[in-house]
This record gives sequence, C-alpha cells and structure tokens, in this order.
Amino acid sequence: MKPHTSFLIGAACALGRGLALWLGLLVLIAPAQAQEYEVGRQRIEHFFPQAEISEPEGEFRVRTLSRDGEPLGYAYQSIDVVNIPAYSGKPINLQVLLDPKGVIVDAYVLEHHEPILLIGIPEEKLHAFNTHYQGIHVDQRVVIGRSGDEQAVTIDAVTGATVTVMVVNEIVMRSAHAVAASLGLVEDKAGAGQKPARIRDDLYQPASWGELAGNGAIRRLHLTRAQIDAAFKGTEAEGIDEASADEAEQTFIDLYATELNPPTIGRNLLGDNQYRFLMDALKPGEHAIGVFGSGKYSFKGSGYVRGGIFDRVQLRQFGDTISFRDLDFQRLDDVYAEGMPAFDEMAIFIVREHVAFDPGSPWTLELLVRRQTGPIASVFTSFELDYQMPEDYLERPQPTAEELAAAEEAGRPMWLNIWYQKSFQIGVIITALLLLTVILFLQDSLTRRPRFLHWLRRGYLIFTVIFIGWYALGQLSVVNVLTFVHALFQDFRWELFLTDPVIFILWTFTAASILLWGRGVFCGWLCPFGALQELVNEAARKLRIPQYELPFAVHERLWAIKYIVLLVLFGLSLESMMAAEQAAEVEPFKTAITLKFDRQWWFVAYAVFLLAINLFTRKLYCRYVCPLGAALAIPAKFRLFDWLKRRKECGDPCQLCAKECEIQAIHPDGHINANECHYCLDCQMTYHNENKCPPLILKNKRSKRAKKAPAAPQLIPVHVVEAE
Repeated sequence: MKPHTSFLIGAACALGRGLALWLGLLVLIAPAQAQEYEVGRQRIEHFFPQAEISEPEGEFRVRTLSRDGEPLGYAYQSIDVVNIPAYSGKPINLQVLLDPKGVIVDAYVLEHHEPILLIGIPEEKLHAFNTHYQGIHVDQRVVIGRSGDEQAVTIDAVTGATVTVMVVNEIVMRSAHAVAASLGLVEDKAGAGQKPARIRDDLYQPASWGELAGNGAIRRLHLTRAQIDAAFKGTEAEGIDEASADEAEQTFIDLYATELNPPTIGRNLLGDNQYRFLMDALKPGEHAIGVFGSGKYSFKGSGYVRGGIFDRVQLRQFGDTISFRDLDFQRLDDVYAEGMPAFDEMAIFIVREHVAFDPGSPWTLELLVRRQTGPIASVFTSFELDYQMPEDYLERPQPTAEELAAAEEAGRPMWLNIWYQKSFQIGVIITALLLLTVILFLQDSLTRRPRFLHWLRRGYLIFTVIFIGWYALGQLSVVNVLTFVHALFQDFRWELFLTDPVIFILWTFTAASILLWGRGVFCGWLCPFGALQELVNEAARKLRIPQYELPFAVHERLWAIKYIVLLVLFGLSLESMMAAEQAAEVEPFKTAITLKFDRQWWFVAYAVFLLAINLFTRKLYCRYVCPLGAALAIPAKFRLFDWLKRRKECGDPCQLCAKECEIQAIHPDGHINANECHYCLDCQMTYHNENKCPPLILKNKRSKRAKKAPAAPQLIPVHVVEAE
C-alpha cells in the first residue's frame, strides 16, 4: 500500500514511541535486574572481581565465573539443586560460590521465610553464621555445634534459631556436593551413579534382640555423663550441669538404631501386622529407621512441636545431612523382639524417596546435645552412631548395560555428552538446514511456482518459531557474537561453543550462508523472532489490516540505528561483559523465544509492543534496531555470489519490486541492498512472472509483434494441352 501523509505522522509517532520504549527499557533493565540480582552479583564481584558471568547452564543452572576464558569459580542458587523445607515449611534459597577445587567461597541467603528471623532474631546473625562456610571443601563433614569427629568442621549454632541453621547446613553442603559432582570437581560419592543395593524382602529368619544386635542389624551408642562433660570442655558450657564423681558413670543416653525394611529386622521387632502396615504405608524408595533410647537425655526432645523439625537427631549419608520433620515421625509403642531392653522412648523416622537413600551404604545417626549457657544462649556438640546393613539382608545388582553405558558417558567430554543427549534436536535441525539449502540452490525453479513457494516458506517460518525457537531454544543473539569476538582475542576454546549444539550448528550454517547468500538467509528464514514477526504480519494482511511504509529517504536513514546499537554494545563489552549482556536486552529474543513471555511485565510489554507494530508494517525491529542483524551485515560484504537476478530496466523505469519489497531493501535505482535483504525471494517470483514483471511483459509483447504473418499462397500456372 502506498504511503500517505496521515500515516507518516502516525508511523513516525509509533516508531518514536518504540525507540523511546527501548531507551526506557535500557534505563529500566539495569535497575530491574540489579534489584533482582543485586545482592548475588555484589557477592560475586566481591569474591571474583572483574569475572565474566555466564548464563545459567545445566541441570542445576550453574553460572561459570571466568576471566580470559579460564574458569575462576561457579555460582548457583540452592533452590535449583535441593528443595528442603525449613522451620517455616518453605525452602531457604542461598547463592553458593565454589572455586574450581570444590571449595566453598561464599554462601549467602537470598530469600527465606523463617518467622524467627523475620520478627525476632536479627538476620545479620544468619549471614554471620554463613560466613563460616568459606574455605570448607564440599567433601568435608560440617557439624552444628561440637563433635567428637576430629575430621569434622564444627560451626556454632545461632542461638534461638537452631533448627533454621541445621537446615541451612543441610542445604549448603548437599547442594554444594551435588553441584561440584555434576561439574566434575569431586567424585560422586553416592555410588558413582550405580544403583543402590536392594533389600531382600524374600528373606526372613526368626531372631531375638541379642541376635540382631550381635550381627550388626541393630547398632548402639552409649554415652555416660562423664563423656558428655568431656565433650563440652573448653567451651562456654564447661562446668554447667556437670556430673559429680558419683554420677560420672551414670547413663546419659543409651541409644539404638536400625533399619526396619528388611523382614528379618522389621518383623522380629514390630510383629507381622505392624510390619505389614508400615511397609504398606511406605512409598517406593522410602526407608524406615527405628530409634530406641533410654536415660537422662531424650533423643526426641521436649521442645519439639507439631510442624517443626527434630533438632536432636539427624541422619547423614554420602556427606549429606537428612533432617526429620513431624510428617517423617511415627510413635512406636509396641515391639515384640525377644530379649529386648526396656526403653523410655521409641520412634520410627521415615527417610523419604527424594533423599536417594542407599540401604547398602554406611550411614550415621547423629545425636546433638545442647547445654544452656544463658537465658537463650546454648552450645551444641554431636555424637555419632554408625550403621552398616548386614550383607545377608542385601542384594547388590550387577551393572546393567545401561549402567555401563552411563559409565562410558561419564568418561566422555561434557560437550560430547550434550550432543548425545540432544541427538533428536540435532537431527531435526540438520534435516531442516539441508532442506533450506536445497531451497536456496533451486530458488530459480521454485520462484517460478510462487504459490508453492509461499506455502513452503510459511511452513518453514512456523517450524523456525516453534521448533528452533521455543523447543530447541535455538535463538541466536548478539551476545553470542560479542562472546565469540572476545574469545578470538583471549583464550579461544572450541569446547565453550560446542556445549550448545543447536546454537553451534545454527552459527556454522549462518556463517556459511553469509559467504554464499548474505545475512538474509538467517534473518529471513532461521531467526525465530524474525519469523514470529513475519507470521504476525501475514495474519494482519489476511485480516486486511492497513499496511504502511515510511518514505525511502527516512527509511534508509533509520537503518543506521542498529549499527549504533551494535557499537554501543561492543563498547560496553570491552568494559564489562555483564553490562553488555544487560544492555543486550534491547533484543526481545530472550523474552519472546527463550522464556516464552514468562518474565517481568516490562520485558513482556517491550516484546509485545514490537510484535504489535508488525500488524501495520513488516519487521520494524529487524530493519531498524536489531544489533544481531547489524553484526551479520558486516561480514556479508564478503559474500562470494550474487544470486538475486535483476534486469537493466529495474529501477529505471520499473519500480514494481522496490514498491513490493516489504522490508524496503530495494533502492529506487533498482539495486538490492544485501545488508538489508531478508532473502524472502518475493522479488525473484516477480522477476520470473511473465504476467507481472513489466519488463518481461513488454518484452513478450514486442516479441509477438515482431513475428510476421505467414505469406499468401502463390498460384502455380497450369498449361492445358489440347488433344489433336
């Protein structure tokens, strides 16, 4: 549709509002993201100054902190690794920083809902508590309070928030070990990916308490008051509630623990009916731990309330600490084993499925003992009851073919494993790129069939949006360009780019297509956001929404904006790659494609605004703002071939293709600006259309007129011979 005066005002205003919104977003993006990540990024910058921060990657969304291509450390949020409820019933989210050796550099609480910290104890005490994790290796054992284990690292609890810091300790150490193991910084102690041992539920033998204790099925921890006093020596609690000489050998606690799942243990202790009810209540992968105690000290504790966490007993396996909540607890009143001692309290604690508990590996029941040193102040120490299931009750599976394959996979480079995992996506995208290559090489034949090519192109654009963009997350970005340029001048490693096979394949194809056809192949066929814009405009045209264009003189001057945006981003990247990544939010790709509009409202509003403009004009963002398009246009100067055909009449006098080009990449003089062309092939369909292309129509008319009419038939004289 031809431009008219009324639209020029509206279009200029719309474009101005769009650019103003973009500039406004650039102003808002940094504060908004700074508010969202301010504390976390400040901690990163404090411990890793001038480090480049990658996007979250992998199962645990770990950010790599690097300088000059060398990893300095790793950052992650605990909520992406473990989901352990605290005293409030909601998880605590921490940012944890690790160095390449698996040592904790920092652990900082980003979010919590603990009532005792929200309305009582100052939050600074929790932050001070977390500073004790600095320098601790993820494989070390960390104990809240004191411990008889000389190898353990002990941290004093926060007075009045003991349960909270116990949960924090579990979150930090479990998540840190899981992340370090996933990164290959430490060995995965949890069986190195092998299946846990299976309890033999088909094995039952009658046994007394003494027989079960004798073969190790039941383990004991006996502590005297003298041992407790010795454990608190050298602390603020020394001398408090100490036993006299006559009381020194009195029992402080006599504690027993066992696992109840094996029939020989569970049925002999609980009886057939109670054992059956317990096993029926357990879900697959859950385990029941029986705890029995007598003496002065209660393992359950008198301060325990419904909805809370037991703060005197916890279980540890593979370095991970497992706390028990009220829903994990069952009171045990009756036991039936012959010769069983009398106990003051008995309980069953359930180890839930998500813990990935291995009954065939050693585990420890930790008993925490507290002494009051003031009205609310106290000191803790811990004692251990080690447990190992007798082998007779276990069945250890042989490695399966899948496990052997997993072991082989673990030995491969990380990028190669990712390629195996994404083999389906890779196969589909390579097939699609081969199809696109065929289309481009056969473009002269296909453009002679415009109806077929139009539907083929629409189908390809839908595939680009849905599969390449939303499913495979194959949206290229100017950030990829900046990262590649910096890598060329620093420590270039292919592994950095091979870790995302979809992006790598698309970039490889894009680089080749730029040399052969120019930037238009990516921008017109493979950019998910560009395809989404084009489909929106196609729908608008079907609905007969008016279409407008700017005068060419204004249009060609607006081209410069995207190059200015690219230069600004490149300049920012020289100072700070993080700042460049924030400013690169001028690209709506992350919002509309990668995150599928699931983001803060201002990002969504920006992306929707750009798409809404496409109802009235095609690809305004691509033409005037996109820094990625500008970056691809620079090497396009070196393309080897010019595949788009033109006639000498194009531009003078014929202007049909220039007027029909929906992104105005054809100059009034008729030549195609390869820096702006999106290779839609519309002009080539017109070029071959004998009923549409004016020079071709005129040529055909002249050809017809030049043909002469066939000559009139000549008479042949006939001589008649008369008979004589």
